[in-house]
Parts: sequence; structure tokens; C-alpha cells
Amino acid sequence: MPHALLTRGLARRMAPDFAVRDLSLTVPTGAVYGLLGPNGAGKTTTLRLILDLLRPDAGEVEILGVNARRYPAEARRRIGYVPERLGIPGWMTVARALRHHAVFFPSWSRPYAEELLLRMELPADRRVRHLSKGQAGKLALLLALAHRPSLLILDEPTDGLDPVARRDFTELLLEYVADTGATALISSHLVHELERVADWIGVIDRGSLVVETPLEAFRRSIKRLRVGTGTPLPGADGLPFDVLARVQRPREELWSVRGWEPAMGAVLAERGVEVRGVVDLDLEDCYVELLRGRGDPEEGR
Repeated sequence: MPHALLTRGLARRMAPDFAVRDLSLTVPTGAVYGLLGPNGAGKTTTLRLILDLLRPDAGEVEILGVNARRYPAEARRRIGYVPERLGIPGWMTVARALRHHAVFFPSWSRPYAEELLLRMELPADRRVRHLSKGQAGKLALLLALAHRPSLLILDEPTDGLDPVARRDFTELLLEYVADTGATALISSHLVHELERVADWIGVIDRGSLVVETPLEAFRRSIKRLRVGTGTPLPGADGLPFDVLARVQRPREELWSVRGWEPAMGAVLAERGVEVRGVVDLDLEDCYVELLRGRGDPEEGR
């Protein structure tokens, strides 16, 4: 199966000024797919639509070859979900939360859950309301993993965790993916975190998918050019790439461009553009420049 998750034309209007529009994601099997976007871009709404926690106005969702709109129970039993906030009643103990969750998953592995409980050093007799934020994050991951899902969906899973808890969480997640060949879809605005773990990325802005590509291909395509001061900007028909932003400096300009290829240097020289250097960018810089090139975001949810 080449794709673990497909959405086609997914749409949902959430307010007069915001909607998820014609969203078509393709998440390859075995990938760690980072879903990026600013706050309010529609990431959480998209995940809820995929999980059938929200009903879409239009579109289809296919999870591991199963039409999730027609067979939601079959699709969801193969998913491990880590929500943005742990949805377990605060009065439950950790042990009670495990027993409660196990009822819903025939594939729940009690030995594996107990192994994770020990590795995560979670106190089985502590009530959920008394867990630290890091412990709550670990419990959410344990509940998502213990039934051995083929697809993990995680919504801002490390937001607010301290560096140690964040590292522990990420290591456990990646270990599971490596051992089982599972696919992970991780929604986050922590770009530097995703750069370490993701091999595919999708960028959502204002409810629409802007980019979907292997991470390294995205980084290769967005560059910063050091250009001679006063260099004329050819018309749109004269440029083999998109100019996302221009910054004036005393002796040169910086152009952030998308769609760059090394051979384009010679093309620009023919058009009178003096390129003094090409600067590689990390994922966060690429992401920021892409969104900057789209202008100021509208309000969203």
C-alpha cells in the first residue's frame, strides 16, 4: 500500500471568515509526515476531519485503504491518536485509564502497555489530574501505542513540554515507527522539532494546503540569493522561480526564492541579475519565507 492516508477535496466551513478548503493530503506509508502551519491555519480542524470527530462538508478520507467515511470504526481501530490535550477524566488513575482505553481496542497489548508504563516511569496509582504536563504527554503516547496502530496521528504532541520530556517523547515515538514500520502524521508549529524527525512535510495556511513534498526537496527549492544593489527585477515572465521576499541592504539585496535550481544562475546572468551568492536555509527559514511570500494571514481556527 503506497499511501497510509489520503484525503480528497476535504472541506469544512467553521466560521464566516474561515474554512478548510479542498484539502487533499497524501501521506506515504512508513513516512513521518510533518503538518506545519501557523496558529489558526486549520491543522487541528484537518486532523479532526480525518478522525471523523468533525463531519466534513465535502470530501473523502481513506485510511490504510479503508474509506473512513463509510467504515469509520474499522479505520479508527488502526489509528493511534495523541490529542493536543489529554482527554482522560481527571479522577481516573493511570492504571484505570489504561483499562478504560483497552476496552475499545481488540488489539490492545497488555504486556506492551505495562512495558511502556515502566519505561515511561508513570505512577500507576496517580490520578490523571495530578500528572505533570510531561507525564500527561507520556500517558497520551502510551494510550496511542498500546494497541499497536499502523497509523499515528499526533496534534501538537510536544507543545509545552520541557526539553527532557520532549526528547523522551520523541525517542519513544521514533523507536515505535522504526520497529513497526508505522506511519506518523504530526501536526505542529514547532518547526525545528519536525526538522529532526520528519521526512515529508505539508504546509497549511488559511485552511488550504500550500506545499506537500519530501522535506529535503522543500529545503532544496527555497534559497536566499545575495544580489547586487540596484539589480532590476525582471517581470514575472522573466523569472524561472517565485520571489517570496526582497530585503534591501546597503550594498546588496536579499531575495528569498522558491523553485531554485543551480542552473538558474546562468539564466539570471543573461537577464542582467548579478547573483553574488546562494544561501542554504534550514526548514524553519524556508517555512517562514514561504508564508511571508503569501502575505499577512487572515483570521482562522
